[in-house]
Amino acid sequence: MNINGTLVAQAIVFALLVLFTMKFVWPPIATALDERASKIADGLAAADKAKSELSSANKRVEAELAKSRTETTASLADAERRGQAIVEEAKSKATEEGNKIIAAAKVEAEQQTVRAREALREQVAALAVKGAEQILRKEVNAGVHADLLGRLKTEL
Repeated sequence: MNINGTLVAQAIVFALLVLFTMKFVWPPIATALDERASKIADGLAAADKAKSELSSANKRVEAELAKSRTETTASLADAERRGQAIVEEAKSKATEEGNKIIAAAKVEAEQQTVRAREALREQVAALAVKGAEQILRKEVNAGVHADLLGRLKTEL
């Protein structure tokens, strides 16, 4: 065996191996590598898309939160205004009711005053009749009359 023959045979076998590899082994490996690269690229694109969607979702959430805050603030202000209106209305009703009660009390006091005056008039009339009766039974004497009138004053 000659070294040149071996070297030529090995070169031919190597060339056949390279041709076989290029024809049958390399295309599936290249296809798998291309698929892997496209999957990685799709994954990166999906990640970028997810990032942008997350960013837009965060913006929408912030906008909704701001809207919710303003609505809540407006609702609280409206509730406070309604509460103040209810309080004012209750105050005015209470004042009105108090005025009615005071007016009724004044009318009642007036009526009681009138009744008391009528009762006093009746008593004064009875006392006057009683005093006149006592005066007429006794003699006409200025000292006695003054005494009777003094007693009438104390009874009134």
